[in-house]
Amino acid sequence: MVTGATGHIGGYIVSELLKNGHRVRALTRKPEKANFLEEVDVVSGDLNRPETVASAFDGVTGVHFITINGEGFGPLESAPELVRLAEEAGVQRATILWNGIPGPVEDAVKASRLEWTILQPQEFMSNAFEWSDSIRKENVAVESFGHRKTAYVHPADIASVAVAALTQNSHAGKELVLTGPEVLSPVKAVQIIAETTGKDIRFEERSEAEERLRMIKEHGLEQEMIDHVISWQKNPPPEAYTISPVIEQVTGRPPKTFRQWAEVNAYNFK
Repeated sequence: MVTGATGHIGGYIVSELLKNGHRVRALTRKPEKANFLEEVDVVSGDLNRPETVASAFDGVTGVHFITINGEGFGPLESAPELVRLAEEAGVQRATILWNGIPGPVEDAVKASRLEWTILQPQEFMSNAFEWSDSIRKENVAVESFGHRKTAYVHPADIASVAVAALTQNSHAGKELVLTGPEVLSPVKAVQIIAETTGKDIRFEERSEAEERLRMIKEHGLEQEMIDHVISWQKNPPPEAYTISPVIEQVTGRPPKTFRQWAEVNAYNFK
């Protein structure tokens, strides 16, 4: 079962599980808006209300957990009850997609009988979609801390590691740091998008104050998460710009580059 199934990572996990011949259940609060192949068992449920997802664990051997509550990206406080329900249903394995701040989900799975694997991707390539509207309309990308060092990671690579952890025995009890194959900056990422789209894109630096206001207005983030993101952007941890070998070790192939992501998604910026 995949929670957060309609997100950037969850969708890739569902697709890869299907491709590998596994039965997949997708949990979503709005099943009517889910766009999956008919082979996917789409079920309705809200992780913030465990009673609505209890039956969804029936027959499930592995579950992919997200760690946010969907409201301001706060922590999923219902995690202990969700993990208890998973254990009672006979779930064996769990992957956890962290949000950068260890919280209730990580604590609950570590205290459980589940064979858990925590995925710690650094900056997602798909975050670049934040620039799509302004690039399409004005040929400009606006970002804070544009020269920070970061090894953007492809959502599909994160999903491949999650699928391996959900279906194999060799990844239990591990916390896996995931990065792409190269260290870039937002400025360089925008240059790559410009090259793949053939557009002349201008980069504009957003101030810290403007970024804090944007995260409240556009995403409704809670203050703790805003502080975390700003701190991370101002002073990225070494893990953010140190190339991790994990994706290649787990999948047997090198991680995808930002240029590969940009080429496939160029239409979003035209």
